[in-house]
Amino acid sequence: MIQPNLPDSKLPRVVIVGGGFAGINLAKSLRRAAVQVVLLDRNNYHLFQPLLYQVATAGLEPDSIAFPLRGIFKKQANFHFRMAEVKAVDAANNTLETNIGDISYDYLVLAMGSNTNFFGNKLIEEHAIGMKSLIEAVQIRNYVLKQFEESLLITDEAAIRPKLNFVMVGAGPTGVELAGAFAELRKYILPKDYPELPIHLMDVYLIEAGPRVLAGMSEVTSEKTRAALEHIGVKVLTNVAVKDYDGLTLTLGNGETLQTQSLIWAAGVKVCRSRGCRKRQCFPTDAYTLMISTSSKTRKTFTPSATSP
Repeated sequence: MIQPNLPDSKLPRVVIVGGGFAGINLAKSLRRAAVQVVLLDRNNYHLFQPLLYQVATAGLEPDSIAFPLRGIFKKQANFHFRMAEVKAVDAANNTLETNIGDISYDYLVLAMGSNTNFFGNKLIEEHAIGMKSLIEAVQIRNYVLKQFEESLLITDEAAIRPKLNFVMVGAGPTGVELAGAFAELRKYILPKDYPELPIHLMDVYLIEAGPRVLAGMSEVTSEKTRAALEHIGVKVLTNVAVKDYDGLTLTLGNGETLQTQSLIWAAGVKVCRSRGCRKRQCFPTDAYTLMISTSSKTRKTFTPSATSP
């Protein structure tokens, strides 16, 4: 029978769910504390998400942005890692239900990060491609290369265009980086690696429902970024929302349509939550990190606010 097999300890147990930046930084900050630190993650590696776009566009190999969690903490004596997926939180009994068995805790920090937010549009969710995990980035890379290969087998330009039209939705950092990487791929890599590919049929789009790209940054940065993208051939559409997508036809809010088989969704994220986490027991520390407690005393004595990267 599978069990967590965590060592018994008289010290308070701090269970951290999520091996991202927040979870790792918190675990490191507790290395000299009189607590037992247990880190849980569905993968046994830390993923450096800012460079996912490089894997998706074949600029980096997957192992360049994935680092073993056990290696990061090999010198921390009070640290224990288990590869597990959380199913539910039983806050009344201070127990975490996972796929490897129940784990008790004195303090629980949920730092599970975020998921792609499709804003309730099931059709887009079915046909678009998200990019929040290493698996998704590798899938994008393989899919893109497959589109290039298949385009070489077609002579009808009308059939080639949807394969070579790459659309990024959401002009935040992820969308901007992806659009730029695809444009550079078209300009510098494809002429050498795919000299027979009709590159003149390839278009890269960046679509943003708001008035400018990188809305969270200054207007000067936004304007320079847009100019740089357009300089390398990215077609930037702002104040344009995506209405629907069936896997081939992308319908925009202004009524226009684009033909594409490659829609990469970077328009937003939503916090990951576990069943059993009620609002009165979840204290937000940042956008994607929650602490669970059963008493106000716990909240005062343990504050993971320093976990933000």
